[in-house]
Amino acid sequence: MKIDKFVLFIIVAIVLAYFFPELGVKQVINTISSVGISLIFFFYGLKLSPSKLKAGLKNWKLHILVQVATFILFPLLVLIVKPFLQNQEQETIWLAFFLAALPSTVSSSVVMVSIAKGNMPAAIFNASISGIIGILVTPLWMGLFVTNDQTSFNFIDIYTKLIVQIILPVVLGLLLQRYLGKFAQKHSSKITLFDKSIILLIIYKSFASSFTNNIFSTVSALDLVLLLAGVLVLFTITYFSTGFIATKLNFNIEDKITAQFCGTKKSLVHGTVFSKIIFGNMAAIGIILLPIMLFHATQILIISVIASKLAKRKV
Repeated sequence: MKIDKFVLFIIVAIVLAYFFPELGVKQVINTISSVGISLIFFFYGLKLSPSKLKAGLKNWKLHILVQVATFILFPLLVLIVKPFLQNQEQETIWLAFFLAALPSTVSSSVVMVSIAKGNMPAAIFNASISGIIGILVTPLWMGLFVTNDQTSFNFIDIYTKLIVQIILPVVLGLLLQRYLGKFAQKHSSKITLFDKSIILLIIYKSFASSFTNNIFSTVSALDLVLLLAGVLVLFTITYFSTGFIATKLNFNIEDKITAQFCGTKKSLVHGTVFSKIIFGNMAAIGIILLPIMLFHATQILIISVIASKLAKRKV
C-alpha cells in the first residue's frame, strides 16, 4: 500500500514547525489561516448538491446509523475513559480526543466507498450532512469535554465564530452555486489542493505554538503509545459495531460498506478548523491535534486495505 501523500505532508509540516517555530506565531499566519477557513467552506457550499441531498433522504435507516456512530457512539466511548485519568498530562491528551465529536469527512469517505463498490449516493449524502450537523453538535459535545481552566469556552463566542467563518461562507456558496457551481466542479482538484494547503498551514501553526511553549516535553512516550492505542481502539469498536448493527438491520452489502466507512471517518478539515475556533491560541494546541492526525492516517491505511479487498468481489 502506498502511503497517502497528504499524511507525508503533515509530517513535513510538523518537522518544519519543530525547526522553524518562529514563523508559526506571527499574526500574518493566523490571518491567512482564518481567511483560508472561510474560503474552504465557501467552496464546500459551491460543491454541495441540494438535489443529491434531497434524493439521499430515502435511505433513512442507513443515515441514522452513520450519524449515531459519528456523533453519539464515538463521544460516549471517549467519556467512558475519563474516570481512569491519573494526571494533568493524561487530562490534556484525553481532551485531545475531541476528535470523537467531529463530523465525518467527505472526500475520503466517498472515495473509499467508491473503491469498495458501496452505496455512493448514500455516502455523498451522509458525508455532506455530517459536516452540517457537526457545526452545531461538535461545540455542544466540547462544552462537556472542556473545563474553564483548560480554555475559556464560551458558547456565544464559539457559535459567533462558527457563523462568521463557516456557516455564512457555506450559505454564500449555496446562493452562488447556480453561477459558480460548474466552475467549482471543474476545478475540484485545485480546490481540494487549496483546502489541504490551509489545513497544513493550521497544523504547522498549531505545532509551532506548542514547540515554542515546550508543551511536548510534558508528554511521556507511554502517553503517546496510549494515544495511538486509543485511536485504534476507537476505530475498531466503531467499525465492528456499525457492521454488526447493519447486519441486524438486514442491510445489503453496499449499504453495510457505506455505514462502516462513513461511520468511522473523522474530518481532519473540521478538526483543525474547530480546534482553532474552540481552543484559540491554547499552548497545547499541537497535542490537541495529534489524535485526529493519527486517526486520519490510520483510518486511510486500514480502510484502503479493506476497500481493496471488497473491490474484488463479484457484483
